[in-house]
Amino acid sequence: MNEYFLSLKNKYHISDGLMDEITKAYDAVQPYWMTVNNNTATAQIKILNAFQKNQASDFHLNGSTGYGYGDTGRDILELIWADIFKAEKALVRSNIASGTHALALCLFGILLPGDTFVSISGEPYDTLQTIIGRNKEMGTLSELGIHHKVVELVNDEFDFDGIAKTVTPDTKMVCIQRSRGYNWRKSLTIAQIEEAIAFVKNINPEIIVFVDNCYGEFVELKEPLEIGADLIAGSLIKNPGGGLAPRGGYVAGKAHLVDRAAARLTAPGIAEDVGSALDFNRLAYQGLFMAPLIVEQSMKGAIFAAQLLAQLGYKVSPAADAVRTDIIQAIQLDEPDNVRKFCRGIQMASPLDAHVTPYDAELPGYDDPVIMAGGTFVQGSSIELSIDGPMREPYIVYMQGGLSVAHVIAGVVAAVGQMEQ
Repeated sequence: MNEYFLSLKNKYHISDGLMDEITKAYDAVQPYWMTVNNNTATAQIKILNAFQKNQASDFHLNGSTGYGYGDTGRDILELIWADIFKAEKALVRSNIASGTHALALCLFGILLPGDTFVSISGEPYDTLQTIIGRNKEMGTLSELGIHHKVVELVNDEFDFDGIAKTVTPDTKMVCIQRSRGYNWRKSLTIAQIEEAIAFVKNINPEIIVFVDNCYGEFVELKEPLEIGADLIAGSLIKNPGGGLAPRGGYVAGKAHLVDRAAARLTAPGIAEDVGSALDFNRLAYQGLFMAPLIVEQSMKGAIFAAQLLAQLGYKVSPAADAVRTDIIQAIQLDEPDNVRKFCRGIQMASPLDAHVTPYDAELPGYDDPVIMAGGTFVQGSSIELSIDGPMREPYIVYMQGGLSVAHVIAGVVAAVGQMEQ
């Protein structure tokens, strides 16, 4: 046993039998890590080329104040972003509060009263359902007379018969959630999404295809705009912020669609022309440049977790050897106490607030009590090691992030150690 594993064994009081499983899992995942290396290395070169093409300079790392007129650092960052994601235009702003906020900008900016949009990847994530207005909340899409329909996936595949019955030539927008959300399903691959986009565009090429890209950036070799999507959105405290961006989100795609989202972010007439960067630019640039490496570390940690928990008899999704399209690892723990113990272990292994015990609690936008763990440097950052899940059967937790694979392994070891006690 090497010094690293010996230190984990002693720190988290791991039994000899469990330690054997941990080292066995580590050896087993080595071949699976090679594919991750290839994809993220390709993304790194793509990002480097975009920085160089747009002549990024030290000057662009400075921020601005007030209205932010003439903030060239902000503007160059958005040109770099557009090149990386193959977009006509990108909006990358510190005042986009979250991935949910970025999605809301697109929906409220583009959809008009009487319009219909269809989610073809099943019921969307809990917080997006709140935006739609499932429970008659104020300020929602349904309050504006915007209609929403859902086509569920069938065996983790798009239901093309269902899409054909639900998506009509009059449908304004089709939404695809790339990641699993709080669902026990596979996240969607770029190849699956490409097939679905082609199918929708055959119904009517003017239908806007909008992809929720959260958790998926730089995992596969291509991004959704490269295979026919019109618009994508996501969060900078997930993959593309590289663990350095302190806040922010993005929208990218067809220029006229991004313009409408920008008008919703600020106001019509000023749109993307205003918004001071303050201290945001340096961390956003550097975080973007670091993003492929951090995504790689996160994915390797998730693969290790999948291997170890499967060896211990728990259901995992995806499996360690599966093709991955996002950074999320789902683990079915079967009992509420297992969930609490696993989350306690992740918290114990965090750099911040390791002394804190996580508890499940009611949170805005969620139907069930939710438990969350992770002492992150950026509040709520899910590119840093964190874990959460709703307290409902069959008690599935969703692990994501990790700034280094060594830290993810430590967190997983601490978590299984807690369950062993």
